Amino acid sequence: MLAFLCGGMEFAPEHGREWRKDLGEWLLQNLNHQAYDPTQEARRILSAEELDGLDRWKQNDLVRFRRVMRHIINHDLDVMAHRADYVVCYWDRAAARGGGTQAELTAAYRKSLPIYLVSEIPVSEISGWVLGCADHVISGFEKLKECLRSAYGSFPRQERFWDPTSPRQTFK
Repeated sequence: MLAFLCGGMEFAPEHGREWRKDLGEWLLQNLNHQAYDPTQEARRILSAEELDGLDRWKQNDLVRFRRVMRHIINHDLDVMAHRADYVVCYWDRAAARGGGTQAELTAAYRKSLPIYLVSEIPVSEISGWVLGCADHVISGFEKLKECLRSAYGSFPRQERFWDPTSPRQTFK
């Protein structure tokens, strides 16, 4: 199974890498699920020049910036539409400031993927659109882990990897 890890990047501390890394490791160790981490995937699909120039181009070369961002957007939405089995979204102030998280939640909702929204923000302060997309609203990562264990159980560990170039997950 592939969990799409959705949440703030642009305005998040360390671009949201830490929680994704921790949860991705937990998913693999405890549920034998793979995690799609867009913070790592961008490093794979973009050139070194694109990675280095993105912030600068946002300020002074919007045409180039949009070209690179559209490549990222298309790639992430393709994974969401064709490969993801469920979504874990970390909704914090950084996610609320950006636009990608809302778009990804909408795409997942339209595909009827289960969406686990993790947030410590009071529900009354979360966008109605975002809440409307979510299937589960969970107050922290420990409660998320309980919910995922309940939903997906534990499986014996086997060698498995996700091949981002293949439309099907690969087992080894």
